[in-house]
Amino acid sequence: MIEAVLADPLAVRVLDGARRLELPDYALMAGSVYKAVWNALTGREPGYGINDYDLAYFDGSDLSWEAEDAVIRRVAPEFAGFPVPVEVCNQARVHLWFNDKFGTDRAPLRNTEDALRHFASLTHAVALRLDETGAPDLLAPLGLDAVFDRTVRPMPGVANPEGWNRKCDSQKRLWPELDFIHA
Repeated sequence: MIEAVLADPLAVRVLDGARRLELPDYALMAGSVYKAVWNALTGREPGYGINDYDLAYFDGSDLSWEAEDAVIRRVAPEFAGFPVPVEVCNQARVHLWFNDKFGTDRAPLRNTEDALRHFASLTHAVALRLDETGAPDLLAPLGLDAVFDRTVRPMPGVANPEGWNRKCDSQKRLWPELDFIHA
């Protein structure tokens, strides 16, 4: 798992940059992690199919958009010139916009690892960061079996079934060897 992510030079640059910037409770998550595993499993090049790098952090000290935007602006120069976006998101604020966007009643998250417990699929619920020594630290609170299973299933009651199904269809075109279950 870790080796698959670290085989992608852009993922390594994001991890190194986040560590240098000392973002609180940060992690590289979502497609840049699980798609790296899919690429390793299917013999594709590192980075194939990765359209952005989701860099999460957790800072509950100020839940304003202005505070998050200040972090986004501070991080931006680190990844200037990247071929794909690095999307920075304070997980402490997710409940403020997610519920309105998807019509849910999600409680505030406790930390970045807690965010993984609320992803649309067990396959997606993985992240990676570097510890203070620079060693990889894998976050997988719901386990790793689903990441290596070639069947991608939604969590029961997925918040956005239409979005999930569109995502399945687009990912099936890129990884036809995998089975994607519609919501």
